[in-house]
Amino acid sequence: MENLEEKLKELENQTTENGFWDNNKNSTKVLAKIKSIKSKTITYNEIKKEILDLQELIELIKIEQDSEMVKEVIKSTAKLQKQLEKFEITTYLSGKYDTNNAIVTIHPGAGGTESQDWAEMLYRMYTRWSNKNNYMVKELDYLEGEEAGLKSVTFEIVGENAYGYMKSEMGVHRLVRISPFDSGGRRHTSFASVEVLPEITDDIELNINPDDLRIDTYRASRCRWTTY
Repeated sequence: MENLEEKLKELENQTTENGFWDNNKNSTKVLAKIKSIKSKTITYNEIKKEILDLQELIELIKIEQDSEMVKEVIKSTAKLQKQLEKFEITTYLSGKYDTNNAIVTIHPGAGGTESQDWAEMLYRMYTRWSNKNNYMVKELDYLEGEEAGLKSVTFEIVGENAYGYMKSEMGVHRLVRISPFDSGGRRHTSFASVEVLPEITDDIELNINPDDLRIDTYRASRCRWTTY
């Protein structure tokens, strides 16, 4: 947390520099970082306080041997564990684009209707996960399947750390099941590919090394056409 506090102080000092507010792109970027760090700091302090409160309660239980207090400690400990796990995950999301929104594309593999249905199941799963975690989903492109499912879908998950959470879903997903579309009740294996990209914001700076460029120059020649 000391590194975060130092980073926060450094960013806040930037907001007091002359000309800081003249550059809208840079100021927006810095303010977003300040907000993110403050959010993590607040969560950390809340968890720390709860741990100290639990320790005091445990010491009190040792003296009074109160069964109701024991139940309260068990309940609070379970809740605190979930908070710690969630906070631990957010601290790992420190990649360059982890805090950005995520753009997800799903394509069914070979297998016709069965794979198209599997692709739609994945889409529903990601949508429900997003809603459960207070993310907003924007559907950008949707192509329905011929009988069921979908042929392709592209959607955006909007919210802090959306790409950080979703990037691990990139790849080919497989489903083995008794197909509801097979009258013979046979087992089918379906595939669907998931592509996850971060939304690139306007504050991204692209630096192109001139030495990496190859410039070809062509000169047009005169042509004479003869019609017969």
